[in-house]
Amino acid sequence: MNLNCGLIGLPMVGKTTIFNLLTGADAETSNYLTGKTETNSRVAVVADPRVDFLSALYKPRKTIHATILFSDVPGLVQGSSQGEGVGNQFLNSIRNVDLLVHIVRAFTNDQVPHVDGVVNPLRDIETINTELLLADMEVVEKRIERIKSGKKIKKEHVFELAVLEKCLDALGNEKSIAQLELDEEEKMVLKNFGFLTEKPILLVINMDEQQYKTQSYPGQEQIVAYAVERNLPCLEICGRIEMEISQLPQEDRELFMADLDIKESGIDRLARAAYDYLGLISFLTVGADEVKAWTIHRDTSARSAAGKIHSDIERGFIRAEVVHYQDLKSLGSMVKVKEKGLSRLEGKDYLVQDGDIINFRFNV
Repeated sequence: MNLNCGLIGLPMVGKTTIFNLLTGADAETSNYLTGKTETNSRVAVVADPRVDFLSALYKPRKTIHATILFSDVPGLVQGSSQGEGVGNQFLNSIRNVDLLVHIVRAFTNDQVPHVDGVVNPLRDIETINTELLLADMEVVEKRIERIKSGKKIKKEHVFELAVLEKCLDALGNEKSIAQLELDEEEKMVLKNFGFLTEKPILLVINMDEQQYKTQSYPGQEQIVAYAVERNLPCLEICGRIEMEISQLPQEDRELFMADLDIKESGIDRLARAAYDYLGLISFLTVGADEVKAWTIHRDTSARSAAGKIHSDIERGFIRAEVVHYQDLKSLGSMVKVKEKGLSRLEGKDYLVQDGDIINFRFNV
């Protein structure tokens, strides 16, 4: 599976800069409202030192890291749902994403005016949340109207209508669809709508260099309290520093990061936080032909994991030969791992662990 993330936020918060950092794209950034309405989408490679180590060990013909698809949505403004700015029609392009990444501005820069005049991170978060609520409300209202305008409400639409009325009531009271306590049957009714307020959200606070050095910014306590109360991951990064680092030669990057006491890039932290938040892990396959990281949900069985590679392997599953990455790394070769008895055979119900190196035995 490829993780699919949508970047959202107000205009001029550093969203496209962070998109460029994540994906290596060269999308145009601007200090001014450009009125752009295109959504840029591009794949980012998930940095994984395990894959790099295994690639050096096996020297395969192909090395394939896990990837994340990021979509950079044009900036929303207050009233977008009513057509202010460039409206919110482009939000439909991210209704199928797995995760919304909300880029929030904390940095101050006189050359980059804030769309509302004053930097206020909590207000900005609430502005975007309101626009997402109103965008979902528009979808619900249109669907309800369409059902009710039919000559006769069909039997299968009666239940859908009841669920949509429940959603409309929640949205009207500034509650997200994710906050509704719905049973599995009700959730199935909503499955194909791709409601934005039903999606998990990860907050990314974009700081300036001084704020990054002091690890503080105006309104930080409010933001932390907001995130804790709603159980939202909240990362603090400096897009400007990250951009400068990304433009350095590889050998200089480490020196620059050490000088600023940056142990891990914000971009790598963002990818890891997205995986953790959504309960995703990676298992690995190795060989002379290919070293590859495969993304699956935590608590996936060995047989289901085999199906990620090919349906035939799942169908003809016999056993999974499993070695943990740390054992191979510490011993240096698969031969030594097996000599130590650290390679094991697991059945179809074995729950794959993050960092498992697996060779599937199957017969079709």
